[in-house]
Amino acid sequence: MIRNLGVAAVETMIADSPMNRLGRVEEVAHMVAWLCSDASNFNTGAVFDMSGGRARY
Repeated sequence: MIRNLGVAAVETMIADSPMNRLGRVEEVAHMVAWLCSDASNFNTGAVFDMSGGRARY
């Protein structure tokens, strides 16, 4: 999906991120693994923002 946005849009997304990069697949996979594990069994619902702290949407 991101490839269809174009270079300028992706560069803007990166510039808006305090981490100065896009997220990696492995980072999302770690969150999913945690959500599927007993380590998150007290979580009853939340919105997890995987944007790296991006300030605008």
